[in-house]
Parts: sequence; structure tokens; C-alpha cells
Amino acid sequence: MSMTSATLDKKQDCAVVIGVGASQGIGAAVCRLFAKEGLKVYVAGRTFQKIEAVAAQIHANAGEAVAFRLDAEDIHQVQALFDTITSQNERITAVIHNVGGNIPSIFLRSPLSFFTQMWQSTFLSAYLVSQSCLKIFKDQNHGTLIFTGASASLRGKPFFAAFTMGKSALRTYALNLAQIYKSQGIHIAHVIIDGMVDGDRVNKALFGLGRLARLTRGTGGLNIDAIAENYWMLYQQTPQLWTHELDLRPYQEKF
Repeated sequence: MSMTSATLDKKQDCAVVIGVGASQGIGAAVCRLFAKEGLKVYVAGRTFQKIEAVAAQIHANAGEAVAFRLDAEDIHQVQALFDTITSQNERITAVIHNVGGNIPSIFLRSPLSFFTQMWQSTFLSAYLVSQSCLKIFKDQNHGTLIFTGASASLRGKPFFAAFTMGKSALRTYALNLAQIYKSQGIHIAHVIIDGMVDGDRVNKALFGLGRLARLTRGTGGLNIDAIAENYWMLYQQTPQLWTHELDLRPYQEKF
């Protein structure tokens, strides 16, 4: 394919979505929407088959996507991802950190190794990703970094001690970064997923009991495409008015 000089001069805008799993999940929904809106999307996650499936969906709808297998807790793999993108004629305009699911545990039966693992997935991965992408955003004087948070960052629940630890730290960290970098053209936002998500992680949990719990709570669950639309809304905001935190919950749920 021949490229005009005008094309060569213009860098392609791309989004990096880290922590993509099942096709019916938040990360995958964000990938699909950002690709539909015209961005090249890097679909990054641990399981190659899952990220390949999401990239294939995007290709089938005439979008651009690259599947990139990544352990977000590994500093070398995270840096390699961003080095790969910046070495090409592309400009990273959005990074979404969607890493760290909840694993319920009984506190007094939870060894240090379990808490360490939860800390690495829910918080340390966010630190590594932001360290890499904020250097790029700072050079560009532009960029949006969105962290997927949880209601556990606001209030504790039984069996969620380790998850609450990491997500609470993530929330404070994200809001602190937002204050540091807002004057440099960098938009940082924390999105609280305040309720059960109508996706594979919940619906397939405990041999299908997760779906039953979601339906019997009376909330119906948070729709993944509606969540993705809110991420896109954050991405489109201008420095004149930035939202640094969103709390998303089903309309049926009582406050």
C-alpha cells in the first residue's frame, strides 16, 4: 500500500487497553467502542486466545486492532508494549488500565502471599502502566489515562479485605495523579464500577451462581457497552472541564 507524504507526517491515534479478558467484559467493550470511533486499539491481556478473539471482532467490523499478550505486573513487559507502539508512526492518546479482579477470601485464612498477589494485580500493575504512559503523555502534552475502579474503594464488604486494600490505594493514587498532571494537558480519571457487571466474569462465576446473584439482587447488573460509552465520554472531554471520577451503578440500585 502506498502512502502519501501527508499520511507519513500524520501520526495515527491509538488507544491501549490493558487487562482485556473475555469478549463479554469491560475491557473488550472499551476496545470495540474506541475502535468503532476510529482509533487503532492495542488489545492487551494475559490470555492470547481471548485478546485475539477481541481483535478479530474489531477487524470483522472494519476496525484496527493489535492483540498484545501482556502480564501487567511485569515491568519489562509493560515497557515493551509502550516501546513497541512509540517506535511506530503512532500517537498514544488513551490508556485504559482495567486490571485486577476480586478473589473473595476469609481474612484470617488468607496468607501473606495472597495479599501480595492481590496488591500486585490491583495496584502495582497500575503503577507500572502509569509510569510508562505518563512519560509519553508528558512529552506530548496530551493524553487520557483511565483506571477501572470498584465500589470496594469506597466501602468494605465481607470477604473483600485484600481487594479493598488494592482498590482503595488505586483510587487515591489515581486522584492524586489527576491533580499533578491536569495542568500539563493530561486527563486522568478513576471509574468506580459500583455493582455487579453483566459480563462473563460475574455470569460464569461459581458455575453460574454469579449470574443468579446478579439477577436476584434486583439491579440487573451494569451493561458493559454502557460502561464503555462512559469511558469514551471521558476521553472526549477537553481541559475546560474534566471529570476525574465517575461512580457508575445500575439505575435500579438503591444508594
